[in-house]
Amino acid sequence: MQMMQANGIAVHWRDEGAGAPVVFLNSLGTDLRLWDAVLPLLPQGLRVVRMDKRGHGLSEAPGAPYDMDTLISDAEAVLDQACVNGAVVVGLSIGGIIALGLAARRPDLVKAVVLSCSAARMGTPEMWADRIAAIETAGIESMADAVLDRWFGSSFRQVPQVALWRAMLTRTPKAGYLGCCHALAGADLTDAARGLRVPMLAIAGSEDGAAAPDLVAATAALVPGSRFEVIEGAGHLPCVEMPEVYAALLTGFLKEIDHV
Repeated sequence: MQMMQANGIAVHWRDEGAGAPVVFLNSLGTDLRLWDAVLPLLPQGLRVVRMDKRGHGLSEAPGAPYDMDTLISDAEAVLDQACVNGAVVVGLSIGGIIALGLAARRPDLVKAVVLSCSAARMGTPEMWADRIAAIETAGIESMADAVLDRWFGSSFRQVPQVALWRAMLTRTPKAGYLGCCHALAGADLTDAARGLRVPMLAIAGSEDGAAAPDLVAATAALVPGSRFEVIEGAGHLPCVEMPEVYAALLTGFLKEIDHV
């Protein structure tokens, strides 16, 4: 395990391999293990950097609320301290929004973006306010089944491994989950996405209950030259459900931009 201080909190991160850097940013309610099934399927010769955003995994969980600017700054601080630049940043859900913000703010750090099941704006302030209120009243457990239904397609929802992801979700610190909900409620990176001039691969799951394919495609359309792909039968976490398909799309993109 590796820890560093970033913006006044302890951040858990991993740095594996050597070569062209690829940075992975995980979704709300998951930690950096989200990418475990994909990594062995990627080409050799990559430097893989992962981190638990604040309030998740083994990173420190200060009290809510958080804002998106802070989450972007956390990622920026980690990459600066790790001497990572020119990276392909792969972000899923809230991780995708962080990736957009990081690319807009620090083009020296970001060579390309992979926007996974994400968009410049996700949900509405009212939707997030309702979720925050429900969790404050009854905890994350009360919403776990509804979240899992959004996370996974109908076929994968029946497999025993879903219990592992339920455990990861419900063991997320309440302060961290709520903090990121607040950040999502106030986040709109439409203008930032519109100004990007980096290669982008946008990936959606056809059964995603949190970021429908049309939503992902709309953000991809803001970035000139971006490519949009849909993984049929997958929900919000295609890297978990269909790691071979996800890894093939990512590998193809890395080769297209001469990053491997």
